[in-house]
Amino acid sequence: MPAGSEPAPAPRVPELPRTWRPLGPRIVATVLSSGMLVILATAWISLGAETRAKFTPFQIGTIVCFIILGGVVLHALTRSRVTATRDGLTVVNGYRARTFAWAEVVAVHLPPGAPWVTLDLSDGRTVSAMGIQGSDGERSRAAARDLRRLADELTR
Repeated sequence: MPAGSEPAPAPRVPELPRTWRPLGPRIVATVLSSGMLVILATAWISLGAETRAKFTPFQIGTIVCFIILGGVVLHALTRSRVTATRDGLTVVNGYRARTFAWAEVVAVHLPPGAPWVTLDLSDGRTVSAMGIQGSDGERSRAAARDLRRLADELTR
């Protein structure tokens, strides 16, 4: 432990490139999709051959389309991420990706109770960064601090 007269070590700046992904939504999506597939398969098998034969191809196609739609929504939630490089910051929310130069990022916020990090941009806009979710607790707070340090360091 340093003596009181020694200066505190400077906060560490994360090495680049660095990607942050939310842990909670990935766990929920994996458990939810696995559970739903097991339930649907069990329900289909338990119907019996006679009942399954009464389903038309259109009805089966509708069920398959809903399963695929659910998979697409869960995939969109799990692919959210924030990637920092020397050149800038890439924010992927669902199926939309945006890249910002470090000079555009004015501030990084994760207030208590917020669902995810928000970025204040130099043109006055605010952008949500769903790759760092507040529900991840200390992990998300550490990620927000790291991102804030990077923004401060790389915008100079």
